[in-house]
Amino acid sequence: MSITESESNFSNLENLSINELLNGINQEDQSVAISVQNALPQIEKALEIIVEKMQSGGRLFYIGAGTSGRLGILDASECPPTFGVGHDKIIGLIAGGDDAIRKAVEFAEDDKVQAWKDLQGYAITKQDFLIGIAASGTTPYVIGGLQIAKQHGISSACITCNPRSEVVEVSDFPIEVPVGPEFVTGSTRMKAGTAQKMVLNMISTTAMIQLGHVKGNRMVDMQLSNEKLVDRGTKMIMQELDIDYEGAKKLLLKHGSVRKAVESGGK
Repeated sequence: MSITESESNFSNLENLSINELLNGINQEDQSVAISVQNALPQIEKALEIIVEKMQSGGRLFYIGAGTSGRLGILDASECPPTFGVGHDKIIGLIAGGDDAIRKAVEFAEDDKVQAWKDLQGYAITKQDFLIGIAASGTTPYVIGGLQIAKQHGISSACITCNPRSEVVEVSDFPIEVPVGPEFVTGSTRMKAGTAQKMVLNMISTTAMIQLGHVKGNRMVDMQLSNEKLVDRGTKMIMQELDIDYEGAKKLLLKHGSVRKAVESGGK
């Protein structure tokens, strides 16, 4: 039996109090960060190639089904507003298409050729990098996509919570994060999902920093899509140029980004 399907360490959940349930879930969650830490060497190896390809104009693709697919789409969708990159730089695809983001699409994950068809819609090439996300490591949609990508010479990684699973065999850079049984048996939206989210955060954030979208520790290329972000950007400029709030805000709105406002030297 795979780790992600193994029996929970807790039983008779319906008889536990709210306090007992919360403490049990929290107890299980505390092990996730350690598992991710153990996978850092694997993540680093994948990132070395990801950064190299993206610096040369390549893109990063995520494919997954269910929770795994949604997490990939979430990570990809957050990069444009956070780092100011185009929506075509990091692309998340889910089995069943956009409808599956909100509702389960029955049997969509069982098609071994659909992921490649989805990737073809974006004209994926050897210049790009593909990450298959599959908690179980057995998702046909992900395995098939990685297999066909490999045949076309496209570099790939996987993020899975089952070591030595099938998805590992078809990935160039497997990232294995075994987090043990879920609090609710088989519910990989819990610890496995948390682990995958943590790894995706590391991958996209590190790549964006390496590509120059962060200065110091600031999101200097973030999109000014609401007043909170305008205020944040204004304060960044105040600190960098040693000017007052109104002057900094005027510069930000004039140049459209923290980076450009700072590079203008206050003009």
